[in-house]
Amino acid sequence: MQKFIIIAIDGPAASGKSTLAKQLAGKLNYLYVDTGAMYRAITFYALENDFINNHKGLIEAVKNLELELEYENGLTRVFLNGVEVTDKIRTPKVNANVSDISKIPEVRKEMVKLQQKMANNKNLVVEGRDTTTVVFPNADLKIFLTADIKERAKRRYLEYKEKGEDVTLESVEESIKRRDKIDSGREISPLKKADDAIELDTTNLTINQEIENIIKDLKELENKQPSK
Repeated sequence: MQKFIIIAIDGPAASGKSTLAKQLAGKLNYLYVDTGAMYRAITFYALENDFINNHKGLIEAVKNLELELEYENGLTRVFLNGVEVTDKIRTPKVNANVSDISKIPEVRKEMVKLQQKMANNKNLVVEGRDTTTVVFPNADLKIFLTADIKERAKRRYLEYKEKGEDVTLESVEESIKRRDKIDSGREISPLKKADDAIELDTTNLTINQEIENIIKDLKELENKQPSK
């Protein structure tokens, strides 16, 4: 029976998880799953339907939501109940609320079920904030990305400016600091490095260097596998 590989990538906001996971999946011809986009989609839904402060109503709604991801041409397209929301989930307003929504235990429970279902019979690159510790604790290769806070803020700031968002570098840095505090301090599935994860500081690395590092780790893993 074929052994399918799961590469799980964790790390704080703007550490480069999505960029790395997308390009690594393309390089290896694996399926890419953006768990962060899933939580952003739920947050967008909560904002649009006045559920931000009505967690009970949101929890019931999430159980019946149709959430789908399609990855093509380097882009993860996100659909809620059949309607594409890809661009709508990448805004400062969604960013400002996603950590609060993500820490709701019942929401995380439903998302984990969906994420694990996506891994059936596929080679997978999946990224998020509890991917290596909760969603795929038995992943074949676990990577924990880190980067200097100012570098992370700069990356996120440039993303916003490219989209025409009116933000300052200082406000973006404060937002990331807040998300770090919430993500690391929540009781359910906090952001933390798995004991067997490989830590990779991306502050001064190019994306190609990051990919080279991980492919090297993957080859070392494959060499350790018992021969058939």
